[in-house]
Amino acid sequence: MALAAGNANYELALLMVAQSGGIIAANAAMQTPMLSVFHRFFASGWCTSLLLHPWLLPKHWTYSIPIALIYTVIIYRQARIAHHFFVHQVWLEEQGQHLSAQYREARDAAEVALAEKNRFLSTAAHDLRQPVHAMGLLTEAIAVRNQDAALVAPLSDLRLSLQSVQLMFNSLLDLSKIESGQVAVRPEPLMLRPLFNELEIQFLAEARSRGLRLRLHMPPPSAAVLADAALLRQSLSNLVHNALRYTPKGGVLIGARRRQGHWRIEVWDTGLGVALEDRTRIYQPFYRPQHAWHINREGHGLGLAVVARCVDLMGAQHGLQSRLGAGSCFWLQLSAAAPAPCPASPRSQPTRQLQGRCLILDDDPHVLGAWSALLGSWGLQVCLASDARQAFAHVDTGQAIDVVLCDQRLRSGESGFDVLLALLARCPQARGAMVSGEFDAPALRRAEDEGYLVLKKPVDVADLQALLGRWLAAPVDAAAAMEEPQP
Repeated sequence: MALAAGNANYELALLMVAQSGGIIAANAAMQTPMLSVFHRFFASGWCTSLLLHPWLLPKHWTYSIPIALIYTVIIYRQARIAHHFFVHQVWLEEQGQHLSAQYREARDAAEVALAEKNRFLSTAAHDLRQPVHAMGLLTEAIAVRNQDAALVAPLSDLRLSLQSVQLMFNSLLDLSKIESGQVAVRPEPLMLRPLFNELEIQFLAEARSRGLRLRLHMPPPSAAVLADAALLRQSLSNLVHNALRYTPKGGVLIGARRRQGHWRIEVWDTGLGVALEDRTRIYQPFYRPQHAWHINREGHGLGLAVVARCVDLMGAQHGLQSRLGAGSCFWLQLSAAAPAPCPASPRSQPTRQLQGRCLILDDDPHVLGAWSALLGSWGLQVCLASDARQAFAHVDTGQAIDVVLCDQRLRSGESGFDVLLALLARCPQARGAMVSGEFDAPALRRAEDEGYLVLKKPVDVADLQALLGRWLAAPVDAAAAMEEPQP
């Protein structure tokens, strides 16, 4: 512009001014992130060129300079806006990174806590089952000896409460296996009515404590589905537990309806409902809708994620219908199965007296006392031992042992299965079984592989009595007992 001043015609001078403005604006757009750079460039470039207008446009500079000043204001204002936009974008990105880091930390912390919980339950399953096991034995022993009609109803309630504790405890342990991925799917025909009865026992007390109604619409007696028992129980337990947790008032209804070759099990509630945008995300691990935090802050957001995983493992379907603020219906759809034969319940039969001598090996004195009370109420003679030395002391006295029930984990450090084998070798006429609260200890897997019975704590009392009735019904040939230890 300085070289052309005084020599260029009007059209060339105007073109140079316009080109200069365009070049300044284009470069300014890239310099706005650093306003100090923009200020230096803009002042040295465009503002200096304004001083040349009287020489470049001697007849029209009085018009061009006001227009250029207006253009200056526009460029500077746009530069400020662009700078603020850039700074805001950087701030948002930093906040997003910060929130992502917080989310990752929270997710990692939840996963660590979940892994620690599963590890704790796996290693402490034996000790956790001990008191539940002892309570079950003592309750049945008291019921057998009870002669007071006024105590029949309280004892029945106690049995139901204990059954509820056992169901919840087993569900908790099953959940830890599912969450850790250590589960094998075993589909089988399952009757729906007994499953509904278990849910009622498990959640009736919780519903009452929350001031809610728990209702069940029972399916027909012949209704059965093809599913894995543990996975189906865990799925329904999670759905009912969630329904109770997020229902401030009203109630929960559990029902089932036939749909062609399937049974759809539904859990209705009058709770918060699920927003449309959350209906797929609620099945993701560690996700909880925002409004759910205001009513209940418990949990890690894994309940429905476990349901989705269980359903996928079984090859079934799941879904929901909901209105925000008006309640929800979560459902599972499983293939119908032919009704499985229902054996007569041992509990319907009167307790019969047994004859024989049982050797019980357990390191918990409370459990030993419960074993003694229950087996004694059945007419059996009981020998108690807390380690191998005491167990062999009973054998060395010459007492004829008919049954040996041995716990696997002993505080003395001995392997219960090794002790059981040694005792059966010394008492070839005896029957024997392992009793344990552990999941899958190597010794227990070895025992089952070799054909020995493994009873899981808490032991079902009716099954135990039926087993002892078969064992003590007739003497066992010694050679056959040594060749085939499994009854």
